[in-house]
Amino acid sequence: MAACAAPRAPRPALLLLLSLLLGGCGASLPPEPPPPPSPELQPQPLPESALRKPTVLLAIIARNAASALPHFLGCVERLRYPKSRIALWVATDHNADNTTAILREWLKNVQNLYHDVEWRPMEDPQSYPEEMGPKHWPSSRFTHVMKLRQAALRAAREKWSDYVLFLDTDNLLTNPETLNLLIAENKTLVAPMLESRFLYSNFWCGITPQGYYKRTLDYPLIREWKRTGCFAVPMIHSTFLIDLRKEASTKLMFYPPHQDYTWSFDDIMVFAFSSRQAGIQMFICNREHYGFLPMPLKSHQTLQEETENFVHTLIEAMIDRPPIEPSQYVSVPPKRPDKMGFDEIFMINLKRRKDRRDRMLRTLYEQEIAVKIVEAVDGKALNTSQLKALSIDMLPGYRDPYSSRPLTRGEIGCFLSHYYIWKEVVNRGLEKTLVIEDDVRFEHQFKRKLMKLMDDIEQAQLDWELIYIGRKRMQVQQPEKAVPNVMNLVEADYSYWTLGYAISFQGAQKLIGAEPFSKMLPVDEFLPVMYNKHPVAKYMEYYESRDLKAFSAEPLLVYPTHYTGQPGYLSDTETSTIWDNETVSTDWDRTHSWKSRQQGQIHSEAQNKDALPPQSSLNAPSSRDEL
Repeated sequence: MAACAAPRAPRPALLLLLSLLLGGCGASLPPEPPPPPSPELQPQPLPESALRKPTVLLAIIARNAASALPHFLGCVERLRYPKSRIALWVATDHNADNTTAILREWLKNVQNLYHDVEWRPMEDPQSYPEEMGPKHWPSSRFTHVMKLRQAALRAAREKWSDYVLFLDTDNLLTNPETLNLLIAENKTLVAPMLESRFLYSNFWCGITPQGYYKRTLDYPLIREWKRTGCFAVPMIHSTFLIDLRKEASTKLMFYPPHQDYTWSFDDIMVFAFSSRQAGIQMFICNREHYGFLPMPLKSHQTLQEETENFVHTLIEAMIDRPPIEPSQYVSVPPKRPDKMGFDEIFMINLKRRKDRRDRMLRTLYEQEIAVKIVEAVDGKALNTSQLKALSIDMLPGYRDPYSSRPLTRGEIGCFLSHYYIWKEVVNRGLEKTLVIEDDVRFEHQFKRKLMKLMDDIEQAQLDWELIYIGRKRMQVQQPEKAVPNVMNLVEADYSYWTLGYAISFQGAQKLIGAEPFSKMLPVDEFLPVMYNKHPVAKYMEYYESRDLKAFSAEPLLVYPTHYTGQPGYLSDTETSTIWDNETVSTDWDRTHSWKSRQQGQIHSEAQNKDALPPQSSLNAPSSRDEL
């Protein structure tokens, strides 16, 4: 068995001895293998860098846009997208204002921030030969705009831009992530839904066989964010993004119209038809709030009316969001506020409500209205000894008509705030004063409409003492009496709220002379008592003189910023304590706060139609909106 065993491996010591015997003293040992490298010393591969953002061409076509451009350009600057990946293509023509100068100043100041700038101004002429005004769209204007859009699209393709974003210069992209969000949708043609003061927006949900606008049930659901997402629609316009990387985008054209196009000659309709012929679906997205746009005007309206329209868009945007700041790269002329013909305009504001004060001051400044801030009496800070010192007592038997609670200290503070203004009116001998609270939103063309109303009242030599410009009408069974020879004015019936009103010297004297401290009720209940229209007769028995000459604008000119149940609603009069017991809270369930709910629908037979002129063209929908 031993003969079959495998030979043993030589031992290391024997190998060493053999090496010495054979090689003598000069023999060398075999080299040892190198140790394995330490993992810490091994070179690591460098990580790959992120992809650069896609390239985008912004196409801006402006005409008579001086009033909107500073804020529009500010929104463009604030888009959170690398400016080195954006090219600007800007064209302007047929201007009667300084649009060209504003754009030239802006481009000169920002040209080094953006990848590329193409500037295409046309100084003359200032109008199209056949147009009737700057808002009129003759066929030659449609043709020119379509050619400009086609030139911008061609420029984007020639620059190998990945996307082209078309922007109307009165559209305000207040969401700085808009461009990133639209790109992330991965659609060939997509638009961000923009908000206006009515249901108007930059998309249609329905279209007739002739290419005109068609009402649908889906439109208000999308427009009011009752359905959110990215929706296939037959029409987007004003602001939209085209993905030029998509194969089908090569078939899109603004001009000339497709050979099969037979609809009305309109730029947005022509492009919508081109999209369908190219097999490209349009999409509108409302996943986020992206921004605002104004209502379109009628063809006969003026540039001044367009300015007022845009200003209203700015102040509406401020109700729940920060102000839209103008561009830092253009000169913005200062506004010149005035008092609209009143001797004084008082704005009531609680010192602790800085947010309301700041919003109102900016809103009034944008409308060029000068006011004096009156620090409101804070009901939360009133104590029992102060009420006794003022000899304040609640009117016997008063109860809130909805909650059956007594007077609150918040309501006392509100009453005193107005009362001290009436005292100042009398002490200063002010003949015509306007009072507004700090939680109002203004009607479109507020300044123009109020000044016109006051001029008409003066022309008619109407003897007035109080004129509501904002209220909640409580008597809704029959119309209020129209005032002869003065349109948009009615004799006020039972009303709530003191959002805004004009008061005369004589009116202030009557309200003070009633000595209301010893028989106090909320100020918006007190006023109807004073003009003898309160439905509770026993309240009026405590006030002998009830001949205040009270009227109301019709339609109203200011409204609450928020109503009961809406986000942002807050009442400093109801969230308070009982007037004579500061330990009893009155933070009532707001879902049952009927007093501050929105004006209910007034039956057609009870509407104040006699006070209204024939349908005003200012408020009628524009012809383009009807397409």
